[in-house]
Amino acid sequence: MIFETHAHYDDEAFDEDRDMLLSVMQENGIEYIVNVGANLKSTAASIALAQKYPFIYAAAGVHPSDTEDLDEESFLWLKEQCLLEKVVAVGEIGLDYYWDNVERSVQKFWFERQLDLAREMKKPVIIHSRDAAKDTFDIMAAKNAGEIGGVVHCYSYSPEMALDYVKMGFYIGIGGVVTFQNGKKMKEVVEAVPMECLLLETDSPYLSPVPNRGKRNTSLNLPYVAQKIAEIKGISYDEVIAITADNAKKMYKI
Repeated sequence: MIFETHAHYDDEAFDEDRDMLLSVMQENGIEYIVNVGANLKSTAASIALAQKYPFIYAAAGVHPSDTEDLDEESFLWLKEQCLLEKVVAVGEIGLDYYWDNVERSVQKFWFERQLDLAREMKKPVIIHSRDAAKDTFDIMAAKNAGEIGGVVHCYSYSPEMALDYVKMGFYIGIGGVVTFQNGKKMKEVVEAVPMECLLLETDSPYLSPVPNRGKRNTSLNLPYVAQKIAEIKGISYDEVIAITADNAKKMYKI
């Protein structure tokens, strides 16, 4: 059974058929899903989904592009959510210099605060990092993030940096990009990183793998990602499913 480590089923892209779609996940081989918060509203929605569906868990966190919404009062609310039993991680948190719509100093401040929160709550972190490779790594190293643990989700940097994250004690999240014709770098990352450090994710509704690229993504597309990893690693599809599920259960303590 597949462990989907990162999805956003609270997204409006699922408003018309959310319950119908989620109701068929388990019969289609999806054992667990972690629905990940990107802001205060989506964190609340993720928790509501986790409370409704036994196989869904939630992550509570604020994406760098939404960190302007944070203040001490809302941060206290976030902390309270992290105490809930079905909240298994703090995320997604990090830095995003691609959109760059929030002052970098603000992004960094709340990234560090959320790393501290994860340490206090003894929860792993889900790291979002886009066009901010050095600053993300430097902050994580300075904060001894290896003691917290977690995943660099939707990984987009070099194989060398991926191995640096692995040495730090982090997993690398692999999604649909590895199936893209122009996804050469992702294929190199999968080749370089040991299977014991890889996780399957979709980032649904985004980044559908080939052959569904450009369409709404769902966890039902994860077999395409697993098959590509199996090809690159020269192992069986079943081994990829088993190892990545085991990795995810260890990280999320499920």
